[in-house]
Amino acid sequence: MPKIVNLKPSAPWQEIQTTEKDWDKAGKKTLFPMLHHLHLIRAFEEQVLELEGEGLIHGPAHSSIGQEGGAVGSIAVLGDDDAVNGSHRGHHQFLAKVLRYMDPLDYDPAKTRVPEHLQEMLQKSLAEIMGLAQGYCQGRGGSMHLRLAEAGALGTNAIVGGGVPLANGVAWAKKRRGQGAVMFTYFGDGGVNIGSVPESMNLAALYDLPICFFIENNGYAVSTTIEEETRETRMSSRGIAYGIPAFRVDGMDPLAVRIAAEKATKIMRAGEGPAIIEAMVYRYRHHGGGIPGSAFGYRSKEEEAKWQARDPLARMAKEMIARKFISKGENDGMRANAQAAMADAAAQLTESDGNKRTIIQSLWPDTAFRDFGLRGDLAEFDGVRFEELETFSGATTGTKFITAVSTVMDRRMAEDERIFSMGEDIHQLKGGTNGATKGLAEKYPDRIIPTPIAEQGFTGLCGGVAMEGTYRPVVELMYSDFSLVAADQLFNQIAKARHMYGGDTDMPIVIRTKCAIGSGYGSQHSMDPAGLYSNWPGFRIVAPSTPFDYVGLLNSALLAKDPVLVIEHVDLYETMGPGPADDFDYYIPLGKAKIVRPGSAFTVLTYLSMTPLAIQVANEMGVDAEIIDLRSLDRAGIDWQTIGASIAKTNNVVVLEQGPLTASYGAMLTDEVQNRYFDHLDQPVKRIHGGESSPSVSKILERAAFVGAEEIRDGFAGMMADMGLALAAE
Repeated sequence: MPKIVNLKPSAPWQEIQTTEKDWDKAGKKTLFPMLHHLHLIRAFEEQVLELEGEGLIHGPAHSSIGQEGGAVGSIAVLGDDDAVNGSHRGHHQFLAKVLRYMDPLDYDPAKTRVPEHLQEMLQKSLAEIMGLAQGYCQGRGGSMHLRLAEAGALGTNAIVGGGVPLANGVAWAKKRRGQGAVMFTYFGDGGVNIGSVPESMNLAALYDLPICFFIENNGYAVSTTIEEETRETRMSSRGIAYGIPAFRVDGMDPLAVRIAAEKATKIMRAGEGPAIIEAMVYRYRHHGGGIPGSAFGYRSKEEEAKWQARDPLARMAKEMIARKFISKGENDGMRANAQAAMADAAAQLTESDGNKRTIIQSLWPDTAFRDFGLRGDLAEFDGVRFEELETFSGATTGTKFITAVSTVMDRRMAEDERIFSMGEDIHQLKGGTNGATKGLAEKYPDRIIPTPIAEQGFTGLCGGVAMEGTYRPVVELMYSDFSLVAADQLFNQIAKARHMYGGDTDMPIVIRTKCAIGSGYGSQHSMDPAGLYSNWPGFRIVAPSTPFDYVGLLNSALLAKDPVLVIEHVDLYETMGPGPADDFDYYIPLGKAKIVRPGSAFTVLTYLSMTPLAIQVANEMGVDAEIIDLRSLDRAGIDWQTIGASIAKTNNVVVLEQGPLTASYGAMLTDEVQNRYFDHLDQPVKRIHGGESSPSVSKILERAAFVGAEEIRDGFAGMMADMGLALAAE
């Protein structure tokens, strides 16, 4: 018989229940603000549902009625420097944090109307949910994207679990600042099972981050029950797996939630890492709107009535009245004043049209605002020194491309303590798998941070750091294909954040990754990411082809207040080229292409390793091709001035890329060129690209899949033939 040893978890897992003595001890001073905020949030949500029922809210209205006790109870223990973010059902979290920040309660809410500054806040919050210009995100966020950074309300999120990695980043920044502030991230039972959440829990425990993972367990996804989602329905059990202290609490008891939050914050403020709170709550309405879930048949009226009898607002009022902390009349007065405040807020946003209300037309955002804030205006580059190799006054030397990568990072990290890098294996192997961080871990051991294999987790963490604004993260994705593993954080979160939250949320993050076409690593490690990223709004993209350009473009990427993808190519790493000998402080503008080989027969638009190869082939063939190294690949960064001048001269264009026809950068560029310069073109734009499939491991099949010198030679020869020109050799 084997010996059986029962294992004990490394962190406590506890259930917290209040007693009569807890309510006595809490007292009026603690409970009164919580009751007031519960009333305001309830009245707010009721007004939202009323407007939604009248068709005045476009899109979903995810009501938090019934769940307010979890938000108010936990946020009641937070200070101004603490922060929260939440999920699509997040009105109560947003309002609880903003009220905690804005409401000193220097008035009697039972007798006095809500003060003007709170009235304005409630109106702006309602305006946001209605999609109006005066909202906190200027109408772009609506019900699911509420943010007021100054109050520590850092954004609710429409992707289930999507905000959790970002919250980790905020907690990382708060820990590094060493001021004892904490982060609460709110999500539902459905979010517990999505990959970004367990990745984030592991990272938070690994890095001892001051973050509370607050799970609102309301028993349902939309209509799927929790028993249909997971075997272990006690969601706080997840803490055992990661060594995180966890607390399970009745979320319909706001005081019990507050006690759990006090225990969690004590752990976090002591530097002991994260905590988990699971609050058992109930969603009174269906997933969205004001209709009860029982109307759709997935739960019964009896179940709803049972939970509504345990209403958190009623519980709080009952306990306070029983202890004579307030009278029934005072409670009724709070309720009436909260309802009046919301009626006034709605009245400021609507007008009567016969027997119905309509939105005041002048309050809608101007359509000219559509793309505003998709990316920054690059004002941060005012006064910097731009250089090109041909005009560079400093000394140059023959430089290996990969050496330029690590050297310029060393220079920037030495000068700017805000910069740090995260990625897999970047601290070992003499600078990671290719040497890009060579020597940096020894110099900056706390800023070259190795991660587990968790691309969603650490990419999102760095996105949260960027949004917080204090530090400058550099993410290394070992291969470009891993962008697809981290896709939600890269494209739904990082890329969209500035625009989604109103256009003024800086997102200074650099994503470094490599294109490994031709390395034998097969279909899942050989992607050229340019096509993917360029067809997604928000990213700036640079693709250096020389050591000199890499230095200038990385400097610009690290200065920019937008997310910047820096693409490197394995074919270039070991190549030599001119680079700075000791001056690593110049910049190359984002959005500036370069003519690397003048000519007049036709224009070649290319980037990365295809740039030197195109020059080589053109020289060998003796064709008069003008070759332009694009360098900046995002739509805002395409240098149409340089491209247009070349096309006006040659009237013929070749778009050259190494990778396959699918997920292609060249397809987008070709379409843009033909739309812009149709009248200048003597023939359709010619494309040189790889096959339809991604590269294989087989050396022969891999070579057949991508563009090399032979394909460029054939493409150039075909272009010359179409133009009726003979090759020089002929």
